Amino acid sequence: MDVISESYRAQQTELHEKGNYGVTGGKYAPLVSEIVNKLEVQHLLDYGCGRNLSLMRAMKADHKFKYQAYDPAVEAFSTDPAPAEMVCCIDVLEHIEPDKIDNVLDHLMELTEAVAFVTVSTGPAMKVLSDGRNAHLIQQPAEWWLPRLMARFDLQTFQVSGEDSFYCILYTRAAIENTEGAKLS
Repeated sequence: MDVISESYRAQQTELHEKGNYGVTGGKYAPLVSEIVNKLEVQHLLDYGCGRNLSLMRAMKADHKFKYQAYDPAVEAFSTDPAPAEMVCCIDVLEHIEPDKIDNVLDHLMELTEAVAFVTVSTGPAMKVLSDGRNAHLIQQPAEWWLPRLMARFDLQTFQVSGEDSFYCILYTRAAIENTEGAKLS
């Protein structure tokens, strides 16, 4: 699935190499850890993990689970990932090229076996791309994002998490229909 153009991959790789980019995962680690513990998640995919793996480094799970890192702009993590019980996509979607957002959302849906944790910043980033564009290519309110997410997932939780950001906990329809889906409620 085409989720990033080669020219944009190069720009993203450059930002990752400069450091202090792709580090928001740690901010949400307590909440992600709580979900992982409550649902007894066995396999977590960090979609758009960045170079620093800030989510993984800050997590406090009460059981062992498989952590899988994916970021198409970080060579070490650029291999197409396997589906996972839980997918985290933290501070990623606003960075996606507008003509690729549906592909990325479809990719997330295909990779999520049960639950997704998604955060979105709706305003401008403090970083700029090498071509002068703001690093947040999509700056849209939650009202723009929610229909796109809800076309692919069932919304369990929506929470404003800052002046210009929100997070969602989303379930796959298959997980809800599955008899084991009882642990999701």
